[in-house]
Amino acid sequence: MIDELVRISNLASREILDVYNSEFTVHRKSDESPVTQADLRAHDVIVRELTLLDPSIPILSEEERIPGPRVRRKWKQYWLVDPLDGTRDFIDRNGEFTVNIALIEDGKPNLGVVNVPTEEIVYSGDCVGHKAIVQSTETRRTIVSREVDLSALVLLESRHNTTPNNDRFTEHLVQSGRKVMRENVGSSWKICRIAEGSADFYLRCGPTSEWDLAAAHAVLRAAGGHLRLLSGAPLHYNQKESLLNPSFFACGDSPDFWATELNAALSSVGEVGD
Repeated sequence: MIDELVRISNLASREILDVYNSEFTVHRKSDESPVTQADLRAHDVIVRELTLLDPSIPILSEEERIPGPRVRRKWKQYWLVDPLDGTRDFIDRNGEFTVNIALIEDGKPNLGVVNVPTEEIVYSGDCVGHKAIVQSTETRRTIVSREVDLSALVLLESRHNTTPNNDRFTEHLVQSGRKVMRENVGSSWKICRIAEGSADFYLRCGPTSEWDLAAAHAVLRAAGGHLRLLSGAPLHYNQKESLLNPSFFACGDSPDFWATELNAALSSVGEVGD
């Protein structure tokens, strides 16, 4: 199944790069978020191929009408797809956008593939088999998240959605004697960077959609990492009417440590809750 998902993500990647290397037009959806032909062409390829792979599994994609909660609640298993995560990064032509395909089972992302088209690399995670891989046209290797090293922490942040809470948390760590390096990275690639052990932590305060996270969440889980709500509770999918996520953090190791530090840094501004 993973090999098929990698193949499908590569097909979508080709569609995206074809648009990326042209003079494309940006449109606005009803929520004012941007969309391009790359989003739509990747969506069409992914939906077609997933349907051929197993027509019995429902598909929920950002670029398609979202079924209501009564319908979704019946799904024990479904595909969750973001055909082009990081559309603003695509528009900015910084290369930091991804193709995200995840298989959700009983509220958990158990399989996931994240393709970075401009880098020609694909991350995959099998949470049942407990194996995460990053591969290119020439290499393929198993990845694991790294143990936290308080003397040299690498914190990743969004290029477009950093908030004052990111500053508050960094200041708290520095005042606690930690050495911190901050990097800005687009799309779900941030979470994959943590999964492969090149970074420690990512804090996102503010809404995201479930399709933004699921595939990278699967890669991170398979690599031994964690994605949690700010309270430290795990994040589950398709459990509520809205598909928006609350604030969360991703880490390679020691989620309880990070939740405690977040509580100390952000409780005064009311960000940490159940």
